[in-house]
Amino acid sequence: MDSKCRKGAEDWEHLIHFMGVDWGKREHQVVMVDHEGRMLLNFRFEESAQGWRAFHARLGQTTGPVDFSRIGVAIETRCGPVVERLLEMHFRVFPLNPKAAQRYRDRKAPSGAKSDELDAWSFADALRTDGHGWRVLHSEDPLIQQLRLLCRDEVALIEQRTSLANQLQQALCEYYPAALEAFDHWTTVPGAWAFIEAFPTPQALAKAGRRRWDTFVRRHRLCRPETYVKRMEIFSRASEFCGPAAVTKAKSMLALALVRQLQVLQDQLDTYRDAIEELFAQHPDHDLFGSLPAGGGILASRLLSEFGDDRSRFDCFESVQCYAGTAPVTYQSGQMRKVVFRRACNKHFRAAIHLWANLSRGYCAWAQAYYQTKRQQGKSHACAIRCLGQRWLKIIWKMWQTRTPYDEALHMRNQVAHGSWVIGLLDDGMNREKTSRKKKGALTHA
Repeated sequence: MDSKCRKGAEDWEHLIHFMGVDWGKREHQVVMVDHEGRMLLNFRFEESAQGWRAFHARLGQTTGPVDFSRIGVAIETRCGPVVERLLEMHFRVFPLNPKAAQRYRDRKAPSGAKSDELDAWSFADALRTDGHGWRVLHSEDPLIQQLRLLCRDEVALIEQRTSLANQLQQALCEYYPAALEAFDHWTTVPGAWAFIEAFPTPQALAKAGRRRWDTFVRRHRLCRPETYVKRMEIFSRASEFCGPAAVTKAKSMLALALVRQLQVLQDQLDTYRDAIEELFAQHPDHDLFGSLPAGGGILASRLLSEFGDDRSRFDCFESVQCYAGTAPVTYQSGQMRKVVFRRACNKHFRAAIHLWANLSRGYCAWAQAYYQTKRQQGKSHACAIRCLGQRWLKIIWKMWQTRTPYDEALHMRNQVAHGSWVIGLLDDGMNREKTSRKKKGALTHA
């Protein structure tokens, strides 16, 4: 899970004890202090049902019948089973950024010493002294929680598919170069995988003959006029340049194994996408995110899952931009000042906005004009897309706050009313296009 994170000053004021948890896969270290910094608890318990019962009992012996919502917990993560159990027990959970956790640890032990007990104590004491400025976690709507997990797991499966496709191409390079030449895309074209399954070696392809080649191509809808003749010509000379017999026997087994894994993985991805679309359709913000240009389907679902549905989570569009990683980081010291790429952000959100902003260029004239301007300023493709994503997030945040679907005409009117420089880019583009048409017309008449 990945819970909602809100400013916790009000929650912090009602706390009576402060706990630090250094979590682990098998065991967790706990230290609890009071308002004066006196250590009340210092023990370790295992990650099991029995261990959590022992944790609850030990806490009850120390604090008595205290409402756990008045105990703050500082922990170096914002998701996972430990956080889920703490929230179920109604603790006030304050997540720590790993870099901030390191700084608090250094504050307690400048020598560089490190232990689980030291970590838990430094977290607890940091919450006691600085927690009024931290953000507190709250449980999220189960629909958003499930949608986010499905979207992130789908991305992980896509990455696995890409890895398997790369391994397959490497195997084919060693013994079957004709197959690589005949098909351009190996990540998302099941027809290419089916070709290896039907003709695993150049010798099997040559033996099959032209009639079976034609049947295969037509069955898998690979017979477009511009590619049909070329593929047939490649198939006819497949055995002229290939690997030796020993390499062919070994690598063809690997290729078949990889193809079968890809087919199974693709079936699972299709199942994931059906589940994501079903959940997306059930959410009240479906029409809002579905109205975004090029946002329908998977990318709209990813954007919704990362935004969530708690409007108080981001109090301004700048906070969303920082969270998504589109806003740069400024470093200034004395006369030195530099702006660098933001690395501390939600990587899943950044990837989603990057992919979607790039696609939006094909649907919105202003987005393409903005991107081209950034490119002309010398920025790389990735940087220009990040700048475009930065601009889009401001728009989406306003839509999200007001629950208003995207309206291209309304957005253009607002840009005109505010004198946006992007409108000037569109006007310049239209003038250039008219000039170009006039020149073509003059040449035609001449």
